[in-house]
Amino acid sequence: MRKVLIAFLLHASFAFAAAPQAPKAPTVPSADGVPIAYEVHGQGSPALVLVHCWSCDRSYWKEQIEYLSPQYQLVLVDLAGHGESGLGRKDYTMAAFGDDVAAVVNHLGLEKVVLVGHSMGSDVVVEAAKRLPGKVVGMVWIDEYKSFEQAATPEQVDAFLAPFRKDFRGTTDKFVRGLFGPNADPKLVDRVARDMASAPPAVGLSALRNAFLNSAVIAASVDELKLPVVALNADRQPTDHGSLAKHGVKAFVMPDIGHFIPQEDPARFNRSLDSLVKGLTK
Repeated sequence: MRKVLIAFLLHASFAFAAAPQAPKAPTVPSADGVPIAYEVHGQGSPALVLVHCWSCDRSYWKEQIEYLSPQYQLVLVDLAGHGESGLGRKDYTMAAFGDDVAAVVNHLGLEKVVLVGHSMGSDVVVEAAKRLPGKVVGMVWIDEYKSFEQAATPEQVDAFLAPFRKDFRGTTDKFVRGLFGPNADPKLVDRVARDMASAPPAVGLSALRNAFLNSAVIAASVDELKLPVVALNADRQPTDHGSLAKHGVKAFVMPDIGHFIPQEDPARFNRSLDSLVKGLTK
């Protein structure tokens, strides 16, 4: 009996070791050496570089691949500390995330790109554009800035982060659920909330603080770049079109949807993004 059991365990171990593993994404080192994972779909021009939001990863763009890749080259990036990309930073700043995106763009030799950022990804693509002179033809922000008039102070940001520091998982779960629209698929809400709540707390806290603090400088950064920017916002909160227009940002509002526009209604979002990109590059 013992010999049979040992033989079974050896067979099972061999079978497990021999089982094919899912291929890992290619990586490129960022400016500080952290490996940044990415994937590429399609070959069209311009290339659309899709940057995920806080505590997410490149898989959140999976519903965009089939619709957009026949027209554009899609580049999906995992920011440092997210997805399959490396860890090791003391501070997960928007500037460092911008280095991550720029490293992928330069590695792929892309010469004409539209940078698309969801939520925190909008701050990131601005920093990436600073590092990619002459290559970026425009940016699309997805539900990040509704106004440039009210920047959060460091004190306000720290007060907001206090419950996250005390209970990162529980607070993140509750926070994320509140970002969805009333018509969102409950299974989607559960999946995203659990996924984001399981992010490394050190990464999440650092990135979230830096993203909120970036609101104080984002308008000046946009002015500096002098690139066309469009914002696609959900209607959960009012968009101050005038405030954004002062800095050249043209805003569009999508009704009856929450913060996770690409995931909640991918068909409507895909059509909208395609239209916005064509408007930026015509």
